[in-house]
Amino acid sequence: MPVTLSLPRLLRDAKARGEKLAMVSLYDAPSAALACEASVDLILVGDSLGNTILGYESPVRVTMNDMLHHTKAVARSVRNASRSKVPIIADLPFGSYTNVRSATRNGADLVRAGAHALKLEGAGPSSVRAVRALTEMGVPVVGHLGFTPQSSLLLEGVVQGKTGVAASRLLEGAQRLEDAGCCSVVLEVVPSEVARRVTAELSASTIGIGAGPNCDGQVLVWHDLVGFTTGKLFRFVKRYAEADTLLKEATEAFVGEVHSEAFPEAKHAWTMDEAELKKWMGAKDHEGAEGEEKRQGPDGS
Repeated sequence: MPVTLSLPRLLRDAKARGEKLAMVSLYDAPSAALACEASVDLILVGDSLGNTILGYESPVRVTMNDMLHHTKAVARSVRNASRSKVPIIADLPFGSYTNVRSATRNGADLVRAGAHALKLEGAGPSSVRAVRALTEMGVPVVGHLGFTPQSSLLLEGVVQGKTGVAASRLLEGAQRLEDAGCCSVVLEVVPSEVARRVTAELSASTIGIGAGPNCDGQVLVWHDLVGFTTGKLFRFVKRYAEADTLLKEATEAFVGEVHSEAFPEAKHAWTMDEAELKKWMGAKDHEGAEGEEKRQGPDGS
């Protein structure tokens, strides 16, 4: 799985130059191919696939098998679509990195599936130990702070770091993750001022989602940005297209043409060579005549 630059170097160089990076969270081969054609900088195979495409109410339901399946699909597409190989970051799902043994085993499986880096949530002792172990194993790791969906049951509200105390805890957590080896930290739904200070004080890159404009990069879910999600969207989402309307209209048109027999037309089908058709029809007629004779018996009765 060679990439033009290692992820840590790509992130470090971009931060040094002040260049913003665009990351998209997606989960399948066609979306990955389009993202590569659109020159996306980074791809995240996020556990948000639970909410987005698997119909779960929470990413907590996502399993390692789910993550492996979708990481493999994205990796196959990126290899085929991109000459310069966009780096793929894969989420370690809920419960998959509670200790060093599970973190390294599951992390190794995701790398074998095609991931170039791994992402995990939190800055507590188990997360820090997992970061350190994975980094020592040779795998780049991205942290995730602020609103952390895997531990949302413990969080009070969506926006994190709203007080001075909470902001300091978040900054300290980011520093612990960097010290453990993280090359980047995703900051989700935190005040812009907090994200600005974390970005300034870390050597590692920050990727924002609902964290204002001062992070080193930004990430959105593919289905959100192309307009392929329904219901109320988070405040941080910007829709750049209305794919749901386009796809609904296309499907309605197909249904209507099938019902009216406008589809398929002759151009959508194949025909036999006329000589072959006559030969085949003649053979069928002959077989039919022989069958009728057998049913009637030799005397025609």
